[in-house]
Amino acid sequence: MSSHLVYGREHELDPAGDFAAWLDPRRTAVVSIDMHQGHLSEDPACPCPAPRGREIVGAVDAFHRAARAHGVPVIHVRSEVRASGADDVKGTSSSAWRVTFPHHVGPIPGADGHALAGSRWTEFVTEVAPADEVVTGKKRLSAFYPTDLDFLLRQMGTTAVVLDGIMADCCVLNTAFDASNLGYRVTVLQDLVRGTDEALESAALAMMSLHLGLVTTSESLLACWDGAVGG
Repeated sequence: MSSHLVYGREHELDPAGDFAAWLDPRRTAVVSIDMHQGHLSEDPACPCPAPRGREIVGAVDAFHRAARAHGVPVIHVRSEVRASGADDVKGTSSSAWRVTFPHHVGPIPGADGHALAGSRWTEFVTEVAPADEVVTGKKRLSAFYPTDLDFLLRQMGTTAVVLDGIMADCCVLNTAFDASNLGYRVTVLQDLVRGTDEALESAALAMMSLHLGLVTTSESLLACWDGAVGG
C-alpha cells in the first residue's frame, strides 16, 4: 500500500483519490535540485557544504533511473553564478545565507567560490543521462529564479513536478512554494531530500505537506506510477 505524510502522520495514498492530478506520470517531470560538488564534495575546500546530502546520492540515482523507465523526464537544476561575482558576492545584494549561515556553522572557507561558472563546484555528483535536461543559472534559493525552468516545464507539457535534492528547508522548500504558486502539482520525496538537520528537514516537510502538495517516498510514488495508465 502506498502512503503519504501529512504533518508527519502517515496516510493511505490512493492514486485515484484526492492526489490523482499529482500522480499521472504522463504529465510529470522530476526536478533534482543542487546535487553538485559545491554542496556534496568531501574536499575541505567545498564552498557550501551540505554533507547530509551525500547520504542520498545513490538513492537519487536509482529513483531517476526508475523515473526514466516510466517515461518521466529528469531535470537537473544547479546553482551557477558569473565568474566575475557580479551575480552575488560583488553585486548590489549578495545572498543572505552568506551572512546568516556562518552564525550557525561558523566561517565557511571558500564560500566566495560557491557555484562560480566554469568551476568544478558546478559539476553534478548524481548521474546525468543523455536525455535528461539541465537547468543552470539558479542564483538564489528557488530553482525557478532566475532560470528558465518554468518555460521548460511548460514547453514539455508538465503539470506536476517531483522534487528531490538539497536542502529541504532551503532550496527545496523555496522551489516547492514557487512551483505551487505557478500552478504545478508538487510532490516532495521525503527519502530523497535532506535538510540542514533532522529538525529543520521535518519542519520543511510538514509545511510542504500542509500547504504545497504531496509528501511521500520514492517507493510509494513508483508504486503509484506502476499502476497508472501509461505508467
